[in-house]
Amino acid sequence: MNARRHVLTWGAALLCALATPLAHAHDDATLDSMQTPHGGQVRMAGPLHLELVLDKHGSEVKERAVTLYLSDHADQAVPAKGATGSITLLMGKDKVSAPLKAEGDNRLAARLRYAAVPGIKAVVTVTLPGQQAQQARFTPVR
Repeated sequence: MNARRHVLTWGAALLCALATPLAHAHDDATLDSMQTPHGGQVRMAGPLHLELVLDKHGSEVKERAVTLYLSDHADQAVPAKGATGSITLLMGKDKVSAPLKAEGDNRLAARLRYAAVPGIKAVVTVTLPGQQAQQARFTPVR
């Protein structure tokens, strides 16, 4: 009886261990196929989902807003209070950076001079209070 229970317990544990990564694994293509709450692009960064929203109106370089929404892997809002971060936008040979500041419940924001053109790339770093910095890379305009 004990041997059977032992085998069942270990079998259940093994099944859970094998199934858990499949349930939580999201590659960039999977994330890009999902509808996002704010119309931005989502990337995983450690325990976070980061949704980057750019101002995509017009193709001229001008000062524009960027917003980064923080959520966990269950898509629950993560408070931005006390969080710090930075964003770097790469547009061909041009590069602009700015600090991200908490603005509202679960969002960080900045203003930069950019044009939301196809091929623009973004590198975002976010540090929540008492946690290690997390980084994600985006290609928000295709």
